[in-house]
Amino acid sequence: MHTCRNCNQTFATALALALHRDTCAAGDLLCRRCGARFAEAEATTDGWHYQCPSEDCAGAGRGEDIVAVEEAQIQQ
Repeated sequence: MHTCRNCNQTFATALALALHRDTCAAGDLLCRRCGARFAEAEATTDGWHYQCPSEDCAGAGRGEDIVAVEEAQIQQ
């Protein structure tokens, strides 16, 4: 079994999990500017340029404002 780390839904194959990750509502990306969490498909149309899908946020750039949830760090 393959489990989505964002929503804990399980899949019989790795391919089914990979396809699910593109549209998972829980999302695996985080905007450092506004704190929004979203799926990769919401942040890019070409897989190269990333922008926060929130209307009132100007966050952009994978690795700059847009990071993977597991890469995000909480500042104290």
